Amino acid sequence: MVKFKSAFFLILIVLFFNNSYAQYAPFFQNYTLTEFNAGNQNWGISFADNGKLYVANDKGLLEFDGLKWNFYQLPNKTIIRSVMAYNGVIYTGSYEEFGYWTKNKKGVLVYTSLSNFQEQEKSLDEEFWQILHHNGAILFRSFANLYIYKDGKISKVRPDSTIISCSVVNNKVYVSTLKGGIYMLQDDALAPFVNSDILYDTKVVSISAFKNKLLITTALKGCYLYSNNTLEAWEPQINAIIKEQQLNSFLELDNGNMVFGTIKNGVYITNSLGNVLFHISKENGLLNNTVLNLGLGKNNKLWVGLDNGIALVDLNYNHVLYNDNSGELGAVYDVINYKNVLYIGSNTGLFYLDEGDDKLKFVENSQGQVWNLKEINGELFCGHNDGTFLVQDKKLKKISNSTGGWVIKKVPEAINTYIQGTYAGLVRYKYDNADWQAVHLGGTTIPIKYLVFEDAYTAWAAHAYKGLYRIKFDETYEKVEVEDYKSKGLWSDYNVRVYNIKNDICFKTNQGWQKYEALVDSIVPNTLLNDTFGQDTDIISEPYLDLLVTKNKTDRISFVSMENGNTNLELPNKIFKDRLVVGGESISQINDSIYALNLYDGFMLINKAQNVRQTTLPQKPILERIEVDKQLVDINTADTYELPFNQKISISVSSPNSSNHFFEYAISNSDSLSWYQMDSERLELSNLSNGDYSVHFRATNLSGDVSLIRTLKLKVLPPWYKNSLFFLFTALLISILVYGLHKRKINKEQNALHEKLKIEQETLLKEKAIENDKKIVQLKNESLKNEVKLKSKQLANTAMSLVKKNESLLEIKNEIAKNKTGFENSLAYKRLLRKIDNSIGHEDEWQLFEYNFNQVHEEFFNELKSKYPQLTHKDLKICAYIKMNLLTKEIAPLMNVSIRGLETHRYRLKRKLNLENDKSLADYLRNFQ
Repeated sequence: MVKFKSAFFLILIVLFFNNSYAQYAPFFQNYTLTEFNAGNQNWGISFADNGKLYVANDKGLLEFDGLKWNFYQLPNKTIIRSVMAYNGVIYTGSYEEFGYWTKNKKGVLVYTSLSNFQEQEKSLDEEFWQILHHNGAILFRSFANLYIYKDGKISKVRPDSTIISCSVVNNKVYVSTLKGGIYMLQDDALAPFVNSDILYDTKVVSISAFKNKLLITTALKGCYLYSNNTLEAWEPQINAIIKEQQLNSFLELDNGNMVFGTIKNGVYITNSLGNVLFHISKENGLLNNTVLNLGLGKNNKLWVGLDNGIALVDLNYNHVLYNDNSGELGAVYDVINYKNVLYIGSNTGLFYLDEGDDKLKFVENSQGQVWNLKEINGELFCGHNDGTFLVQDKKLKKISNSTGGWVIKKVPEAINTYIQGTYAGLVRYKYDNADWQAVHLGGTTIPIKYLVFEDAYTAWAAHAYKGLYRIKFDETYEKVEVEDYKSKGLWSDYNVRVYNIKNDICFKTNQGWQKYEALVDSIVPNTLLNDTFGQDTDIISEPYLDLLVTKNKTDRISFVSMENGNTNLELPNKIFKDRLVVGGESISQINDSIYALNLYDGFMLINKAQNVRQTTLPQKPILERIEVDKQLVDINTADTYELPFNQKISISVSSPNSSNHFFEYAISNSDSLSWYQMDSERLELSNLSNGDYSVHFRATNLSGDVSLIRTLKLKVLPPWYKNSLFFLFTALLISILVYGLHKRKINKEQNALHEKLKIEQETLLKEKAIENDKKIVQLKNESLKNEVKLKSKQLANTAMSLVKKNESLLEIKNEIAKNKTGFENSLAYKRLLRKIDNSIGHEDEWQLFEYNFNQVHEEFFNELKSKYPQLTHKDLKICAYIKMNLLTKEIAPLMNVSIRGLETHRYRLKRKLNLENDKSLADYLRNFQ
């Protein structure tokens, strides 16, 4: 009864049709031109017994093995209009051409033409739009003729009117014409079957069995039922739609459901009554609205050939998608079924879907981030960015101003008392006097995103980004004590999530699963969850006792039983690729069996009761191609492939009857096998040493099931230098080389002795030359030192001469000053004094002195100026005289100053050089480099 109700609910929400932007649809996957790399139009679809898909494309023939597309062209490279795979042969129809494809020994499809009838026909000028098989014969249909290929011969059947379509029903062939009605093929001739004015000038799309009658579908006139020579209109819900949208392809499913492919508006899927279950069009993601052909593969997979691309539709209704292509919905964070209304909380606000209607409606004044939706005591709580609200009659009523209602949990053993984690700490809700009272609890203002109760007065809270805390409540739930637990064994306090699983407080950290151990008041590893789920797996559902929903690092979602650890249902990541809300992944339970997975721009409804997980194992891989040094070789699994040494081998495999699979390989020359996952269907091996190898292949699905093993034996031949003739030749060559080397060694030793003597003589000569050079350098150095000393003496003598000259001039000046009164002309007196002063401090003398000084003491002035740019010209003179060891009384006349004035200047110079009082200016300048 529970399963029936769950399935009934899922059917109810999709039993409608509405031209809105968003609607429910089964999962479908588009294949674009860039993926199959051929033409854009895909006219026909067929499936081989091995599971491969073949598509008639406007550029050629497409082959798909579930992982890889291959493309083949006709010899004349014309369009292919039709295709049919039958008994390992691929039949195709083209313009003035039809034939078949078979694989050669190298695994490549090779085309054989059957159009030799053209030799008898002047010009066919026809295209072959349809291929069928019947009683061992292959039928090729054009608009003008029906060609029957049987036992290597071709016969032609030509009706009086244009052939629109052919159908095989209950082993009978029905041929529908444009103006001549419907015929039945009998003994390679056409017998009238249905001739009604209703079908005159009508394009019949298909004829199929339907409730002991024949269902005739037309392009623009809808559907008809034929029985007992009576043709009557069938008027289901779909009828009006296909009349307007122009039916182009029809398919009846094994469960009685029907698929209608239209020219104008995509694909419609109905139940057996003709009521629309799903509509798939460009509006909800289909590449193109023009359907050219339909094909049903294994595992209830519907393939749709489009005017621009190919689509794969999963008709296993254990999951359906609600897509909002308007962009209004945004990222969905929670979904709940409340009073038969589906409420959706997203980052843009709160929305709802009424029962039986897929038109998305917005709850007024709810704009902003919705974090959480939960039914409490029959009322719907909405945790919002702006606070917490009650949803009443599709309107919001605020009950708390605390922003960011992330999570709300009932207090164990307490009546009508709940604790909520918000942006700024904890809020207590209590239902009293028919109203909810919200109180912010003190003690913490940290943002709490995850919250669980350990017991009635103890809870665990995880920070939104970093941190884990244990919280103690008082008896009235008005005060809290918060203890930080990051230092009590927690592997990482970033991105911590906390759960109560079977009364164990469990933590998911960046490094794996842990749990709280009360006996030691510490956090310890959780071996059970690490082994059951894996260290990189998160729980994205409420931790119910019987079932958990997990997401691993590859985004695979699994429904796992906590009773036995078995996986009840798996969702591969391709059905919601790039649509998970990162960091906000969540599964909400709608009822006993139906769950909602939050996505960007919609959500997915998952029916756990309709578990369609494949019960068959992945199929044994097929060897597709083998290339040795980029050259194809014949495929023969019974033989061992011999490979020349140091050549690359490439092996391509497929497993078309497997689904959601990948390949693994192992290479062994022993009994032990180590399996490695292949990046694609192609394995390339190189640098193999010579010897025998066994290369094993297997297909593995997402559940971990493996197929039987396909083994390929390889024998890598030894290199050319590893044979007996080479060894004999090598031995002879070695003997010759040994003799030659021995003789060469003797000659070499004699030459070496001669060279040794020669080198010793040259060494002695070089050593003597070096000694002579050293002596010459030593003499030059002594000469330079003597020259420096001489120049120093000359410089000192020059300075002393200047001193004596200046002293004499000063004495003369003093004597003249004493006899000043003896000068009758005062101007002559002053002119004489100026000449004396100029002689004392003559600039040319200083320049000559500076040049000679630099010859003795290289770069003294430059270094001094560079280090102390503030020194004046006069300062530099004093520094030079001090460097020459001249005394103060000797320097004063040179500077034309008194001894006291010079001492004052020396004091100021010491300050400019930043010398301390106890440092000697003379010592500093003498040692200055």
